[in-house]
Amino acid sequence: MLGPVLVDGVEVAAPRQRALLAMLVMDAGRIVGHDQLIGGLYPEPPAGAANALQSQVSRLRRTVAGLVLEHHPAGYRLVADPADVDHLRCAELLRAGRAADALALWRGPALADVDAPFAQAARHTLTELLIECAVAGGTTRHLTELLAGHPLREDLRAALMRSLHRDGRQGEALEVFARGRALLAGELGVDPSPALAAAHLEVLAAQAPHRGVPAQLTSFVGRDEDLRRVSTWLRDNRLVTLIGPGGTGKTRLAVEVAHREPGEVAFVDLSATSDVARALLDGVGVREAGLAPAGPLSAEDRLRAALAAREVVLVVDNCEHVVDEAARVLGAVLSTCPGVRVLATSREPLGITGETLSPVTALDDEAATRLFLDRARAVKPGFHAERDLVAEVCRRLDGIALAIELAAARVRALPLAEIAARLDDRFRLLSKGSRTAAPRHRTLHAVVEWSWDLLTGPERDLAARFTVFSGGAGLDAVTAVCESDVDTLVSLVDKSLLELAGDRYRMLDTIRAFCATHAPDLRERHARWFLARAQEAEPHLRAHDQIDWLARLSAEHDNLVAAVTWATGHDVGLALELVAALATYHWCRGLRTEAARQADAVLHACGETPPPGHEQEYTLCLLLAWPIATGDQSARIRQADALLTALDAPPRYPIMTMMWGMALGAPENDSTVWHRRTRLLGDDAWSAALVLVGDGLMARFAGETAVARDLLLRGAAAFTRVGDRWGAALAFNQLGEIALTDGDAANALIHIERARGLLTELGASEDTAEAVNGRAQAKIAAGDLDGARADFVLALSLAERAGALVVRAGAHLGLATLARVTGDHATARAECDRAWELCPVGWYGPDEMRCHIAVQRGLVARDRGDLDEARQHFEDALRRALGQRNRVTETAVRAELAALAVT
Repeated sequence: MLGPVLVDGVEVAAPRQRALLAMLVMDAGRIVGHDQLIGGLYPEPPAGAANALQSQVSRLRRTVAGLVLEHHPAGYRLVADPADVDHLRCAELLRAGRAADALALWRGPALADVDAPFAQAARHTLTELLIECAVAGGTTRHLTELLAGHPLREDLRAALMRSLHRDGRQGEALEVFARGRALLAGELGVDPSPALAAAHLEVLAAQAPHRGVPAQLTSFVGRDEDLRRVSTWLRDNRLVTLIGPGGTGKTRLAVEVAHREPGEVAFVDLSATSDVARALLDGVGVREAGLAPAGPLSAEDRLRAALAAREVVLVVDNCEHVVDEAARVLGAVLSTCPGVRVLATSREPLGITGETLSPVTALDDEAATRLFLDRARAVKPGFHAERDLVAEVCRRLDGIALAIELAAARVRALPLAEIAARLDDRFRLLSKGSRTAAPRHRTLHAVVEWSWDLLTGPERDLAARFTVFSGGAGLDAVTAVCESDVDTLVSLVDKSLLELAGDRYRMLDTIRAFCATHAPDLRERHARWFLARAQEAEPHLRAHDQIDWLARLSAEHDNLVAAVTWATGHDVGLALELVAALATYHWCRGLRTEAARQADAVLHACGETPPPGHEQEYTLCLLLAWPIATGDQSARIRQADALLTALDAPPRYPIMTMMWGMALGAPENDSTVWHRRTRLLGDDAWSAALVLVGDGLMARFAGETAVARDLLLRGAAAFTRVGDRWGAALAFNQLGEIALTDGDAANALIHIERARGLLTELGASEDTAEAVNGRAQAKIAAGDLDGARADFVLALSLAERAGALVVRAGAHLGLATLARVTGDHATARAECDRAWELCPVGWYGPDEMRCHIAVQRGLVARDRGDLDEARQHFEDALRRALGQRNRVTETAVRAELAALAVT
């Protein structure tokens, strides 16, 4: 709404549907009456206006996937979360004091592409919202643009004057006032309001000195919101401390705030001193002569005497190496000098009562990219680069402003791709900075070394040990693996060597690279600790607390990968145990490609036979890895089959039996084979549910639809009782496919939607994408071709992010079906070709997918009238169906061939 009307970034092409949507969104969550909608849509309502409105609503529902429009006797209601509606979100942010975030939601003039009777009043309402945002937190540019369109708005004019004043542009601020006063007198015959006059007086009064605040030679980029926040906090609090790691831009932010302060400001840099009081005396311009009364006064006494009656902001930079002394001296000043406010920068808090902390964290991708490009173009005018690559470089540099500036300076001599390739040795690459900077800010190494030198021995030891973690760690992991006490951990957070996000501790990669050079080798301890966590979690992944435990393992994903990688090269037994313990996690999260690669690497490290005592773990690796095995895949399956057959009790990890069945496929008319597999299932509720679903799949492949439906319904109910969403989703997906085969599109949609919802809860992106494909197929059967197309496109996007080639192939196959049923045979053939190319050799589901592609190719050829080609494709599909012992597909293909035979 705050610009052209968009839904999830997509334009609604039809003008009247766009206007209807805008009206409903303006009153999201409330019923909008029929008469109001008709009057808002049509300048002159047509005959049969009520039917026309109903037709527009129906079209809108088809056009915008997922839109929930409720019909009531009185009208229609759009069901939407206020957080998903930009003008409501904007108003909420404004109420929360986050005007800059509210302004960021605006993309142009409100309802820019809506032309309907209701639009003028709606635009006025939204424009008032924009003005409120701009007055509360707009930049000079925002305010200037708005004032040009609303020159008599005194609130806008006063806000612009204050903004210009904060930017140090007092002359321009006074000109804005003069123009406004003349305009008010000429247009309305009135004097400026008290609010506008007060802004004028503020600018006139701002003539106090700024002592020693450094002038800057480069533009200020990327921290506009921080600047506004700190300026606001400094007006409301007497001590604000900017904290953060070295190089994030604390000093630069403090300088920018100082330049915008209207009164007296004194800047004091403590980096080269240990005498805080004398440095502050120099900073506020106090000389010893004439200050001392009869008795000698200390520097602190003179400082407090000099500041007792002054209104001044002290900007005290680089407090970290004298933090105790700085806290003592500044605390005494604040308690005795009521007109003093302090803006400090430090890598840890000062710890004074009343201190307001403002963390200066990494720049986000957009701000970091702007900073890089700004500094790069300063050294190489006309510099251009792919923004994604710039953003990647900035991310790898942790968004640290100094590191980004040092890297940008390198574009004068190195291509950006070369800079990116050399970031693994970032300290060497970023070894030259400004000759005028303090020595500790000339290189990235010096920045981090300064922080390291300020640590105590125990703090250095923990900082070095912490580098064993990948992607951070929780408190329990840090204390166990690093053998650390909590106080030392808290101290590292206070000193900005670690960050605490939620309940996890994280170290920036740049700091980690430095500290790792001092670290002992804790990788075995790390791997064994995470093995214990994985083993503890595994039973819970098949129970009601599945989501919670999946989330725990997902948070440790990088650590788990690091543990497997290290163990694969150093302790194959440990590696086997890790891969086996994580199999259920990988399966439920849809991370099968990753699991297969890990298992394959471990198998290569083990050789042809399992290490003694690790036969089960080795077998599970065989079952995980066979789809990507090079050479004879069937040999791995036979080896796994033989190892499992030799077991005389259920395996440690029940998922093994399920994967055994998937790897070997449906047994060929031999119930003894099926019972040989199921005998290894335990007598627990999860295994019983798996038997029901497995039997249901067998019945379905055998063409016993009624039996399959009953077993799968019971299996879905059993998995639901157990709490395993993945097992229940598997059953519901199969029930949806049975319903589709039976021509029952409505029930197919119900079953598939239940599966998709469960998979979304699991965060299984690959399986979710597959379910969206299934939903699209059901929509085709229901006649909703537009909805099906939207779902196939969504499935493609989800599958691409998950790296799921077979699911992508399924989405292209679905688009081929859509093209065929609409008569676009050329597109249908091209989509079939894309689907075929995406099917990898030897992976979960590719043979079945190729069978479906062959069927679709046959249908396209048949519809084109090329019966010979159709026959060839159907025969190919039949061969594949017979190889999979899939009676359902076999029957369908034979029917197509029989129809061709009588043509």
